[in-house]
Amino acid sequence: MTKNFTELVFATMNKNKLSEVQKMLENSDIKVYGIEGDFNPEETGATFEENAFIKAFEAAKITNLPALGDDSGLVVDALDGRPGVYSSRYEQTDEKRNNKLLRELENVEPGDRSARFVCSMVIASPDGKKLFSTTETCEGEIALFPSGRHGFGYDPVFYLPEKNATMAELTMEEKNKISHRGKALGKTVKWLVSGRNS
Repeated sequence: MTKNFTELVFATMNKNKLSEVQKMLENSDIKVYGIEGDFNPEETGATFEENAFIKAFEAAKITNLPALGDDSGLVVDALDGRPGVYSSRYEQTDEKRNNKLLRELENVEPGDRSARFVCSMVIASPDGKKLFSTTETCEGEIALFPSGRHGFGYDPVFYLPEKNATMAELTMEEKNKISHRGKALGKTVKWLVSGRNS
């Protein structure tokens, strides 16, 4: 299998993530497909990269195509790194996850609410080889209350001081330029196009 493939499967059932990735690749010759059917591999990894590989390898086996897996989450310093790899399992819905996070930080001063989004992306082949991996971050802090209608997940409570806005107040184009997923995807796309893990 050459590294300069132009087709791969994105190992996610999250249509928001898929649309973000497809939009970033719309001017390239790389076609990204969503995974069909019920796809929910057990995320047993201790790190974002390990979970991204689990998802990528499972999707690659199912489709017999190289697959892109990503695992991302929110790391909050005042919570000793929580929710971390359990970000999507912190509560049942985005709203409940954000409310739980804000409750846990009720007594934490604004200057002590530093946090970062982390995204690992891995490309795996159907035979289990890790072809590429990268991990990127986006630094910010947790807002005192949700704001903004764009994005998803923890975006409404993730405040970017340099933008004076939460992630959910940015357009998708603005978000993709600075987000953890945007940075990770940028490196992934560069690798796909060049065929080199640089």
